[in-house]
Amino acid sequence: MAGVVVAGTSACGQSSDPSGSGGGEGDGGLTEVTVTLNWVPYGEHAPFYLGVEQGIFEEEGIDLTIQPGNGSGNTVQQVAQRNTDFGWADTPPLANGISSGMPVRSVGVFLQTGPSSVEFFDDQGITEPADLVGKTVGGTPGDAMYGTFPAWLEINGVDPADVTVVNVDAAGKVAALIEGKVDAIQGFYHDQAPTIENQTGREVSALPFSDFGMNLLGTGLVVNEATIESDPELVQAMLRATSQSFLAASEDPEAAVAAMAAGAEQAPDESVLAAQLEATIGLLNLEDAPAPGVNTEQQWTDTLTFLSENTEFEGTDAPADYWDQTFGEDL
Repeated sequence: MAGVVVAGTSACGQSSDPSGSGGGEGDGGLTEVTVTLNWVPYGEHAPFYLGVEQGIFEEEGIDLTIQPGNGSGNTVQQVAQRNTDFGWADTPPLANGISSGMPVRSVGVFLQTGPSSVEFFDDQGITEPADLVGKTVGGTPGDAMYGTFPAWLEINGVDPADVTVVNVDAAGKVAALIEGKVDAIQGFYHDQAPTIENQTGREVSALPFSDFGMNLLGTGLVVNEATIESDPELVQAMLRATSQSFLAASEDPEAAVAAMAAGAEQAPDESVLAAQLEATIGLLNLEDAPAPGVNTEQQWTDTLTFLSENTEFEGTDAPADYWDQTFGEDL
């Protein structure tokens, strides 16, 4: 199997090549490449493990190491500092990083329907944003959902002052909901809902932001500008292999789940992985996108404009400042 899957963040993908163009040659002349995820492995990441197992990355000349992350903002920073060759990160934190001067770019967003949501146990009887009035909602200061939640409420005719937001550490949100410390949490429903249901045996429902007037581009592939400049062929190969891996996972989810269960440490139970991956595939917009990871300028403009008008985001609304579209043109 090409690629070594690392469970701890201590290895964090430091490249031995100061040019930023990968970690040098591995066995068989393959280029050693690291990708740092947005979080510890969950079902959204199964395509990477399938791509390694099926040799998709190897066919593109890549010996891929998959590393867990600790939030998209941290992953973007690791890419900016060139501690990892590529990152898998959410678009709003990426945009914030670039607006603050980080030399990184997206080369393709895969989750074209954003997974941001408010999640809760089904017996809460919440069916629309107005039902959150008088409720407590756990959120993590600094993440994209926390910043956009007030605007999302206002779009749906709810005064943010009528909903109590309780500050909770990202790693503690699920526990806060399970233990009844909050009525609902801000989170990625394709990830957390299956996890909570598995732990509690209770049905979880969600109000996806995208279903109620606010769709922001989700997670995708991030790279340092220096790598784009020094080794565009590697960037193209990585994007192409990732796109092919996501397509393969959408066509054979069971194989993707099995590959991740075998290749990732700290992975959820296979039933949880399967539910997370199924939800992920639904967010790829495969009916409209020419290939996984191919975006339109309008999608980026809509996301950036919303952030500019409704949050504290201070960057420009020009897609080219955040996204290099040239690599997706050949997919």
